Amino acid sequence: MSNQAVPRHSRSGPLGLLNGPYHRTALNLYMVVVLAHWAEHLVQAFQIWVLGWPVPQSRGVLGLAVPWLVTSEWLHYGYAIVMLIGLALLRPGFVGRARTWWTVALAIQFWHHIEHLLLLLQAQTGHFLFDRPVPTSVLQLVFARVELHLFYNTIVFLPMVVAMYLHLRPTPAEQATMACTCAPRSVRALTPA
Repeated sequence: MSNQAVPRHSRSGPLGLLNGPYHRTALNLYMVVVLAHWAEHLVQAFQIWVLGWPVPQSRGVLGLAVPWLVTSEWLHYGYAIVMLIGLALLRPGFVGRARTWWTVALAIQFWHHIEHLLLLLQAQTGHFLFDRPVPTSVLQLVFARVELHLFYNTIVFLPMVVAMYLHLRPTPAEQATMACTCAPRSVRALTPA
């Protein structure tokens, strides 16, 4: 798909509304979900590497309250697919440099989703790949699961942050093609209508 900006007039329907007048609201809601998930991973990392808890007992915040959550492949897959869908649905609202970075996050999340799909299918069928005793993703052959998924979430999150930063600070050419009003008014005021 081309990285070129889509002119404002070609966007219509629900996707046009999502990436037009409701883009900022949708991005804010999406980022709440992303940051909540990030917080869970960071709490789990703190529990393991600072508090010295064993990995099975290091369940983040939600996992302490509802332990089965952290062991449910449905939960992990559900989050992976929500992330993927959110990145895909919100992508049309980005233009120029911001779209490039958002697309990078989308591509990485696509692979992360595939890894979680493999884990879910193994958990549901009871047939584990690579002669392992538990569901195992491809890169878990090299990296421990906690570290791997902390890494995945980091490499998806960082290009999202860059994309959001650039999206809120578009060049005049990028601003001219944006259908949303995400850029601050001071930036929009500098761009001819």
